[in-house]
Amino acid sequence: MASLFRKKPKTPPSVPTVPAGLRFYAIGDVHGRLDLLQDLISRIEEDSAARGAADTQIIFLGDLIDRGPNSAGVVDFAMDLARRRPNTRFIMGNHEEVFLRIIDGDDAAFEFFCRIGGLETILSYGLTESDAEQVEDSDLAQQLRLRVPPDHINFMRGFADMITAGDYAFVHAGIRPGIALEQQNVQDLHWIREPFLTHAHAFERIIVHGHSITASVEERPNRIGIDTGAYETGCLTALGLQGSERWQLSTG
Repeated sequence: MASLFRKKPKTPPSVPTVPAGLRFYAIGDVHGRLDLLQDLISRIEEDSAARGAADTQIIFLGDLIDRGPNSAGVVDFAMDLARRRPNTRFIMGNHEEVFLRIIDGDDAAFEFFCRIGGLETILSYGLTESDAEQVEDSDLAQQLRLRVPPDHINFMRGFADMITAGDYAFVHAGIRPGIALEQQNVQDLHWIREPFLTHAHAFERIIVHGHSITASVEERPNRIGIDTGAYETGCLTALGLQGSERWQLSTG
């Protein structure tokens, strides 16, 4: 008889909303493009001002660092933005995860770190290319540890794995289908592609994510992908949400 009383899984309403009085801007993967981030934040501030009064919150979906030329500058800018706008929030991406593993002494992960754009991050903290070419990987890892300011490290350690608001959940990569949001594995939240990307059925909330690059915003009934490959396309994207409204802003 107990099976008759199992709770049915939650499904989002046909018109998803965020709580009244709140306005959200979710920003996709920045990847060291300080120039694009400065441009997009200006666009967000102009757009928000034009829409009138609201509690405006900015959510970064992770991967602030690597690949692009100025990861250190992006982190500085993000920290300053959080001081100016205390309700700005940040989600941990897979690139921040690997970066922090290197900082914590995981030299075995360093080759992978460089393959996914970590060398550009090291250079952004003041090491020259000629110096980088002349040292072993273990020495480069130590150079990173010596050069990254403690406040940058502590800032990234404070990133969330998931943020929810109304009928939306914000994560970096996605979620594992069939598992409740509160039971999701952190590695999936940071790294998953399949079976998340091709899952055709509803999740508990609309999942807003980055991580998987698409030419434009990928808006599906159960998820919205907003990583538009900023580090090489010049297009950094934000998704705006207020009430039942949804809109996009982008650079380039």
